[in-house]
Amino acid sequence: MLLFMPAAWSQNSAQNSGQSVVITPADPQYAETAQATNDRIAQLALTEFGRTGDYILSSGDLLGIEVFDVPELTRDVRVSESGFISLPLLPIMRAGGLTAFQLQDKLAELLMANGLVSSPQVAVSIKEQHGQPITVIGAVRTPMVIQAVRPMTLLEVLSRVGGIADDAGGRILITRQAHEIVPESPAAGEPLETEAPAPEEMTEPLTLRIGLRELLDTGDPQYNIALYGGDVVSVPRAGVVYAVGAVNNPGGFVMANDRQQLTVLKVLALSGGLTSTAKKKNAVIIRQASDSEQRQVPVDLEQILAFKAEDPELQQSDILFVPNSGGRQALGRVAQTALGLASGVAIVRLGR
Repeated sequence: MLLFMPAAWSQNSAQNSGQSVVITPADPQYAETAQATNDRIAQLALTEFGRTGDYILSSGDLLGIEVFDVPELTRDVRVSESGFISLPLLPIMRAGGLTAFQLQDKLAELLMANGLVSSPQVAVSIKEQHGQPITVIGAVRTPMVIQAVRPMTLLEVLSRVGGIADDAGGRILITRQAHEIVPESPAAGEPLETEAPAPEEMTEPLTLRIGLRELLDTGDPQYNIALYGGDVVSVPRAGVVYAVGAVNNPGGFVMANDRQQLTVLKVLALSGGLTSTAKKKNAVIIRQASDSEQRQVPVDLEQILAFKAEDPELQQSDILFVPNSGGRQALGRVAQTALGLASGVAIVRLGR
């Protein structure tokens, strides 16, 4: 709303005075490149907010258990596929989903409860960690499968793949299968129960939707959720609208979500307005038609800026081309010129 207040004020003034609207450059705080977003992802991933807590034991891990003065219980044990370990004189116990410190406390309690050791001193070390796959696909810099040896936060995973691509949308989708083993107590960065139910409570796959802007700006751990082996992180691609030619800041502008509709006037504002040599009456929208052919839609910017013509809505991949009065442009080469200019512009994300 703040971004377009100057345009709205100018519109009222123009209607009252009959003057044309002057499009001013957009406030920089409302637009940023994907690289700026990725720099913030990398910084946050290194903070306490961006990391999970201690390592969570899982199936396949090899543990070293030492009970002081009880050599019969001092040994190496491997966590079973179902997440349990077995020790002599003790009942089978669950280790998966616990930290090493939590398992130490649990073993000490069991030793006392079974009357085996009056004041047990237990130490648990992790000798082998077995990674589990977290798959990252979609509009990210480097789609990959991460072999995680512990739960990782969403920020950590996004940082590991290099961040988002230029045309990434404003939502992140996380598909989670039901897990047999989960932490018994929430780890740092784990979401609220209403946002992401524990996998053992799930009877079918769950898709979580996380807003990229909320993740980066709020500092709320319910957005920076913990990811587990088997999770699939998908970043959908968003639509991009281009403004090239005789505008002050040519560029491509990402439509952050499906509800964000960009019009000719909005894109002109984002691109810093027209240059002094712009041919306002001869602008065109280059649009990809359904039959894979390009269509040129004439746009009279002079009439639109004077509010004598409707402000057209732009569609995904549209190119608004404003010719320059400094030279003549053959009609048949308009599309090629616009495509050539659009291919080299920076992609800008709308924002905060």
